[in-house]
Amino acid sequence: MTAPSLILLGRGGAEPRVAQVSQALRVGLTELRPELDVHAAFMDNPPTALNVINKLTQRGVTEIVLTPLELADAFGGGDDLGSMLTAIRAAHPGLQVVASKPIGPDPQLLSVVDRRLRSALRTRRVTELDGLVFLSDAGQDVRSHAIVARRARAWAGHHKLPSVTAFGGDHGPTAAEAVRTLHAQGRRHVAVGSWYLSPTEDYLHQARLAYESGAIAVSAPLGAESELLQAIISRYVVSAMDLVDLESLVGDQRPQLAVVGA
Repeated sequence: MTAPSLILLGRGGAEPRVAQVSQALRVGLTELRPELDVHAAFMDNPPTALNVINKLTQRGVTEIVLTPLELADAFGGGDDLGSMLTAIRAAHPGLQVVASKPIGPDPQLLSVVDRRLRSALRTRRVTELDGLVFLSDAGQDVRSHAIVARRARAWAGHHKLPSVTAFGGDHGPTAAEAVRTLHAQGRRHVAVGSWYLSPTEDYLHQARLAYESGAIAVSAPLGAESELLQAIISRYVVSAMDLVDLESLVGDQRPQLAVVGA
């Protein structure tokens, strides 16, 4: 019994480096788990999930797991993902397709934020730091925002520095407002740790605002790091097990996805 195909579902968009991160994750997963059939698709530009699935079903694929590449969402991909799944199932009635939980605000990914921030501080030759901003991509719901804020507090507590959490999109406070808040508290050496997967237009906008407001460094997005690969595999394995028909397993047969999660 073969493991379901995995489709990494990113946002896409006009910035080409966003798609490059998704493709780098696909390559990394293939190298880490060569038995997996991994593909990348996007919400905002081709190839869409339906484009990819059309090709997979022509190859005889019958089971697929979609994993949203969302860092700020803890529970699901929102209405857009629900509509996408409805369209996919209507186009391929015999296909078994499920969506895993998004990568979400996994606390293990905070170590990547630290690496990226240390790199930014070295590049800008920063030797003094007295305040932090945790800049998060915008989530889909209030509950996800609350979990991101919890991660931000844990991060700030680890570094023992005053910290303000900022959100992209229209959720606020912006990176600039967070930097100004810390400046008003007497903090003059404020750096920004970024909870973005890739350099989206929103990330670039927030980073520019932060620098204009006096931030001394803004970390790069997380990118295709090993912690991201492990988080994706964890989400995939849980959802792939939902596709297993346990009654069809006879004797010592076991699905190959059990090896994937080892």
